[in-house]
Amino acid sequence: GFPPLLSPLAPTPCPPRCMCQSLSPSLAVLCAHTGLLFVPALLDRRTVELRLTDNFIVAVRRQDLTDAPRLVHLTLSCNAIRQLGPYAFAGLRGLRSLHLDGNRLAAVGDQQLRGLPNLRHLILSNNQLQDISPGAFDDFVRTLEDLDVSYNNLAQLPWETIRRLNNINSLGLDHNLITYVPQGVFADLHKLARLDITSNRLKKIPPDPLFLRQPVYAKSKGSPVASLVLAFSGNPLHCNCELLWLRRLVREDDLETCASPPALLGKSFWSVPEEEFTCEPPVITRHTGRLVVTEGQAATLRCRGAGDPEPIVRWVSPQGKVVVNGSRTLVSEDGSLQILLATVKDAGAFVCVASNAAGEATASVELLVHPLPQLADGTRPPMPTAAQPSNILTTAMAGSKENSTPQDRGVLASQLSASSALIHWFPQRPVPGIRMYQIQYNSSSSNTLVYRVIPPSSRAFLVKDLAAGRAYDVCVLAVYDDGPTALTATCNLGCVHFITWPSSSQCHALHTHFLGGTMVVSIGGLIVASILLFMLLLVIRCKAHDGHQAAKVSNVCSQTNGGQPPACRAPDGAEDGARDLMEMAQSKDCEKGLGHPWPRGGHKGDALSQEEEAVKD
Repeated sequence: GFPPLLSPLAPTPCPPRCMCQSLSPSLAVLCAHTGLLFVPALLDRRTVELRLTDNFIVAVRRQDLTDAPRLVHLTLSCNAIRQLGPYAFAGLRGLRSLHLDGNRLAAVGDQQLRGLPNLRHLILSNNQLQDISPGAFDDFVRTLEDLDVSYNNLAQLPWETIRRLNNINSLGLDHNLITYVPQGVFADLHKLARLDITSNRLKKIPPDPLFLRQPVYAKSKGSPVASLVLAFSGNPLHCNCELLWLRRLVREDDLETCASPPALLGKSFWSVPEEEFTCEPPVITRHTGRLVVTEGQAATLRCRGAGDPEPIVRWVSPQGKVVVNGSRTLVSEDGSLQILLATVKDAGAFVCVASNAAGEATASVELLVHPLPQLADGTRPPMPTAAQPSNILTTAMAGSKENSTPQDRGVLASQLSASSALIHWFPQRPVPGIRMYQIQYNSSSSNTLVYRVIPPSSRAFLVKDLAAGRAYDVCVLAVYDDGPTALTATCNLGCVHFITWPSSSQCHALHTHFLGGTMVVSIGGLIVASILLFMLLLVIRCKAHDGHQAAKVSNVCSQTNGGQPPACRAPDGAEDGARDLMEMAQSKDCEKGLGHPWPRGGHKGDALSQEEEAVKD
């Protein structure tokens, strides 16, 4: 068994600076205003209520509350909590009330509130919340009765999560930055009795079945049980026909005012007559009249409407279908329709429809798509794909194989180097009215195209600034005036694939490195050989003297440190005396360890002078 002090049933001392109240068999731990920096450790396992209000706690981690698995009420209000660790409250399956108001939370993620399947009350007001994850309430979305996220910085909410709070009774969304409430988001909240959306940025509140099922009141006091208390003052309400449904509700409140239109600015929402909640039907102010493009080009149809409220613009195709965003079409918020790649089938009358609560207006925009010009053989050049940023022909690029003949390709590359290539082109068929040639090329490792415009009289162009040792695809196009359509068209003359030469600097550097190494080794060998030869001569010289062998004057004169031997012949009759003197001098030099007969710091001429004086004597 467990030791008495470690037994799960043994009482744990009350945390320092806290007060513990026995609610036999449960326990309440009260630690408000005690200056705590952390959640108290070693809590009694019988604790059902823990109050940590007005302290300096900055974070709650998963291990902080593992000692109190029976908690029912947890209050962490008015601290400095910036961080909730993942699964910070995991294991508190019986927790019903969690107060985190008055802290510094900036966001609530998917994992921070996991492990609370029985939570009833969640208070997150007076924080710095900017985001609540759609999965933040998943564990208690069916049990939550009270949710308060007021006084935060929320511009939007996870509305799909709000829609699933089937057991919610009170919902506080006030004092935030909310600009939009989806229509019908409260339809399934049958138990909702209080909805507070005051002091947001709502211009309108859409009608909802919830508001029509039960009476709507402004204050909780005195309202029937089966009613909805709705507070929406402090919003910049746009008092037009979209809020007429709300104006017709029976209420006794004078706090709500109108922010627009200008004629109703500042007036009490409930004092404005219903007939003044009007809307203006839409009027199309600008639209494209007629647009002509060539097959394969992009087409932009523009339409703009005005009205009260601002109308929504949609487009209907010539086939009578509503145009939606797709791989080739894009409908922008400003009402424009972009066809990224026009085809002949797109031609016809597109209808622009601008609609609001007061009605709709339409305008027709005609789109004319000219087919691509036919070539001499009766075929048409292939259309570019929407993904291509230019009119370079993808099929031609893919068909430029190395084994194709120059006559088939019509484009050749010659005089290749590490940074340039000379491009030749040979039109296989006459193209009338050529305005210019265009060269388009890119490396096989890059999708960025480079363009060069060539005069119509040229048949060759030197492409420079290429990268060494890289594969390139080069295509040549002829730009000409198409007679039947009076439009500018292009004709692909062909493509060529080549690889630039490797960088010459690499070979030069290798050769230089090899040559330099060879020279260093050679010079080093000569120096070592010279030193060995010098040492060998010195050893031979010293051994010669140790054996008392006479040295000749000519041998002495030959030691000139690499210079030419001087003329050492003595006058007649003096040769023997000079030889004796030189033998004596050389013997002394060997005894002193000198390697040459010249005095240290002296010169060769000085030694010869001394020799001549000795001969004279």
